[in-house]
Amino acid sequence: GTVRLSVGKSTTPEDVDQAALAVASAVAELAPRTEAGAADAAAVSSEVAAGTVKLTRYTHGMGCACKLRPQALEDVLKSLRASLGPLDPENARHILVGPGPSNDDACAYQITEDLAIVATCDFFTPVVDDPETFGRIAAANALSDVYAMGAKPILALNIVGFPSHRLPMKVLEDILKGGQSKCTEAGIQILGGHSVDDTEPKYGLAVIGLVHPKKIWRNNTLRLGDALVLTKPLGTGILSTAMKRGAATKAATAALQECMATLNRAAAECAADFGDAVSGVTDVTGFGFLGHLREMLTPDAEVGEKPRPQLGARIWASSVPLLPQVEELLSLGDAMVPGGTLQNLLMAEQHSVVFEDAVPTSLRMALADAQTSGGLLFG
Repeated sequence: GTVRLSVGKSTTPEDVDQAALAVASAVAELAPRTEAGAADAAAVSSEVAAGTVKLTRYTHGMGCACKLRPQALEDVLKSLRASLGPLDPENARHILVGPGPSNDDACAYQITEDLAIVATCDFFTPVVDDPETFGRIAAANALSDVYAMGAKPILALNIVGFPSHRLPMKVLEDILKGGQSKCTEAGIQILGGHSVDDTEPKYGLAVIGLVHPKKIWRNNTLRLGDALVLTKPLGTGILSTAMKRGAATKAATAALQECMATLNRAAAECAADFGDAVSGVTDVTGFGFLGHLREMLTPDAEVGEKPRPQLGARIWASSVPLLPQVEELLSLGDAMVPGGTLQNLLMAEQHSVVFEDAVPTSLRMALADAQTSGGLLFG
């Protein structure tokens, strides 16, 4: 069991009392089923029945901010690519997008001259308290990788981790219901999946899509002179943290949940109408705007016939859209900043991101904020 405690200037005695109750509750849930444990389980069941269960109480972190540190992951992937050696020629000729330094949003495998499969998987811990809303957000986030490749999703499989000893199965049912509703909106069905008993709830999808081999969008094929277009505002990590700590307004919470649950389908279909004018695409998630932009600027010898030069980008920070209340929360310092965001900013500053002095620290945090179900970034 995990209990996450955060303290600061605004911490009150009541907050401490609530934290003590949370610790006692977690201990009771993990202990043998005595009368006290049974009473605690009954209390959780009452929460579920009343629709007041708070999923974020059962996780150590939230959403895409729970991704492994980009520094550590890059080292592992670099070593793995080196150890694998060259691919089998027969298989390699079908792989249009695979492991590489650009870390594309999904893989692509050519079936025929006119058809390729795009495949991806994505899952995370709850970023909101309501189970059904969590299911919708997680599904929208997983589908986003397919849209970012220019493909049309055709089916999905559930990926589930669930603490059956801590939460009633009705919670899982609601999570899956939310995921299915979002897939129905996307025009596809969930045809199966896999589950494991876990210490905290996790949910996501493996998604399969189809695309013409010559119409695949890559994330690192930007051209000199491209403009950048971002389709959703930033700040989901910061606002989610504030929501968990009771500092987010009702209006900001509603805007946050609507943003994360919105499919990137419309943005992808709109961009497809511009044909070859779209040079590169990615979705902005756990590594933040700056982290994913850095991947877009990373040359890949596998793309095209000739190696491409290293490109740079110039961002007018004040022009980047933010969710409501994000600037206000950042003015309080890093009290509402998730650890993933701090890691992203450190990574950005270590990889040639240069801020002008006029860009405040708060805005730098927003540009590095670990997003969950963020928008598409087009070039």
